[in-house]
Amino acid sequence: MAKPTTPFSDGRKPSTDTSAFVRVATLKSDVFSTIDRGFWRDEAGEHPAIRRDLTTARWWAKPLAWHFGVRETRSLARAAGIDGVPALHAASDGIIIRGFIEGLPFQMAKPYGQVQVFSDAKRLLRQMRRAGVCHNDLAKEPNWLVTPDGKAAVTDFQLASVHDTRGRLYRLLAHEDLRHLLKHKRKFCPAAITPGELRVLKKKSLPARIWLMTGKKVYKLITRDLLGVRDREGGGLRLHREAPRLEAVAASLAGVSAASIVGYPYRRKGVGLYAFVETQDMSAQDVIDGLKARDQADPPELVQLVTALPRRADGAVMTDVLSLIATNQIDLLAPLIAAAPDQRPVIEAIIEGRLNVTDRGRD
Repeated sequence: MAKPTTPFSDGRKPSTDTSAFVRVATLKSDVFSTIDRGFWRDEAGEHPAIRRDLTTARWWAKPLAWHFGVRETRSLARAAGIDGVPALHAASDGIIIRGFIEGLPFQMAKPYGQVQVFSDAKRLLRQMRRAGVCHNDLAKEPNWLVTPDGKAAVTDFQLASVHDTRGRLYRLLAHEDLRHLLKHKRKFCPAAITPGELRVLKKKSLPARIWLMTGKKVYKLITRDLLGVRDREGGGLRLHREAPRLEAVAASLAGVSAASIVGYPYRRKGVGLYAFVETQDMSAQDVIDGLKARDQADPPELVQLVTALPRRADGAVMTDVLSLIATNQIDLLAPLIAAAPDQRPVIEAIIEGRLNVTDRGRD
């Protein structure tokens, strides 16, 4: 079998010194790792970067966390230089620092009709195949990004695999990567699906069918029900079990017209709850007291009062906007605001009063 090539490698070796990372904000914290956003400094200057810290993993999750870390490091190193794959800046002693690619995940960007995005995504997969890298986790919308210039990018290489030959397993995994991409294309650009792509979509491999019937159910049981890890938000059980109930109770309080609760990284608990409450005359303490009186769960750590919540044309609250505000990722809001320009004053007012100040300073 032919050996995959790495024609896109820039020849730069990742550093083993991870101390040049400057943290700006914590994006996620779960049983496996803590993910921080910030900057990486080298001789070429300062670059936006992401740090995955595996040393914060729970003791019983560390073996699996470090296994994922090795896979991520190896695959990013092999895919170095491919446009749309994060650069690997440094890796050592449970710390992985990679480049930050500006963009919104598919579930936020909603690339309906953006055929060029999916054309570029196929280009990206072709280049990864040439490098012998299979992502193995592209069914998740959060792992695909739409960049400001309308290109595709991928992230989260913890399950990725590196192959030195184009054997049967390699071809099977590469096929599944493409099939998962085409599932997203069928959702967002159904009119652009070609007859050949339809044949790929229908050709689900035997291991994939077995995984859906057996392994995936066990995976969901362990990660979602036992570990509290969710594919999309990483918010844990509290966000997904308590937050909807707290949100409903908050919205029913006298003087409150609506409420939305999202998660944000909170080091003491892994995830904190951030409540945006639409009211004209209540105080944050009134809301907290009302929640304590009517619900057994701990109230949200942060309660921000707003005169209006951002809404889409159908009246639904823009929770994706609120999630970015809660995690201080203000620079990623531009395309969401551009898609709903009438909501700009509402969003800017919420940004001005945001409460998650713990992640604003560098360290």
